[in-house]
Amino acid sequence: MEKVLKKSDLGQWVARLKDFDLYGPVRENNHWEFNQISQLANFPEDYTQVNVPLKKILLPNREVLFQFEDNRNGGPYLQEVLPEEREVVVFGVRPCDARGIVLLEKVFSSEIPDIYFERRRQQVYVVGLSCYPLPGENCFCLSLGGGPFSTKGMDILLTKMQSKYFVEVLTPKGEKLIKAAPEYFFNPTDKDQQERQQLERKARAMFTRQIEGVEKIWPVLSQMFESPLWREESYRCLKCGICTYLCPTCHCFDITDEISSTAPLQGKRVRVWDTCQFPDFTMHSSGHNPRPDKASRLRQRIMHKFLYFVETFGDIMCTGCGRCVSKCPVGIDIIDILNKVASHGA
Repeated sequence: MEKVLKKSDLGQWVARLKDFDLYGPVRENNHWEFNQISQLANFPEDYTQVNVPLKKILLPNREVLFQFEDNRNGGPYLQEVLPEEREVVVFGVRPCDARGIVLLEKVFSSEIPDIYFERRRQQVYVVGLSCYPLPGENCFCLSLGGGPFSTKGMDILLTKMQSKYFVEVLTPKGEKLIKAAPEYFFNPTDKDQQERQQLERKARAMFTRQIEGVEKIWPVLSQMFESPLWREESYRCLKCGICTYLCPTCHCFDITDEISSTAPLQGKRVRVWDTCQFPDFTMHSSGHNPRPDKASRLRQRIMHKFLYFVETFGDIMCTGCGRCVSKCPVGIDIIDILNKVASHGA
């Protein structure tokens, strides 16, 4: 279903969604983050993408799984802590971040669903914003089957036009949001349809970075386990983990028990984000580490996304958002690395 919404009516529509928790892009210092909001009158003209992607709402960087206590008298006590039953609408989600959620579903909603992720996913409504006229300088989603107007993972996709938004209603969840204020939505004219198509063509033409021959990557990677490329590209790595923490699809986590300092028999089991780029990520209790250096850890990151995930789920585990390139403090560039990999198969 397609509709149009006047830009001046965006705030009135959002105000009708008072039964939901609302999140949108909020500027913090020199970047954007998805934070809880009470109103949304417009999308700022300089908004490109948030720093931490949508995954932080569905897979928080720290979440308590259960609490435990042994009071010695009443016996052991264990209480599972499930996500709050509260529906959430996230506005301004870029296509790369929405597509990241589709890939995370392959991991957390497959044969044995993760109940924490599943509950949040069922409660989250994704209202996307197409990438015109501001794709990021390192965006390369076109190389990976995405695009500035991709609708994967979206419930609604908004496209900015001169005085209105072109509204693509994609799921029953999206229809529910529209029905909260139907008087603000109108059927598009032929001119609206043509303008939306023209904007997509313009947006696609603005991308400057790409992978040359992405179809060559996974066949070649299986032959590059011992390649010197990994050592050459990893020299600068600081092991900070920015590339994975800010990635829409990286999902590795650690689980720890936190014991109360004041009540030793009380505690929490907590799940926290982890990264394959940390030296102790694969450290065994024996002291052996199968990935002892930066080269083997960079290799794991690339092969997981572009070989192992493809073999397991049939998809590349990357949406081409470009964050790992833009945010890396030492300039490690996954696009350059992948082009070098592809060149091995030329």
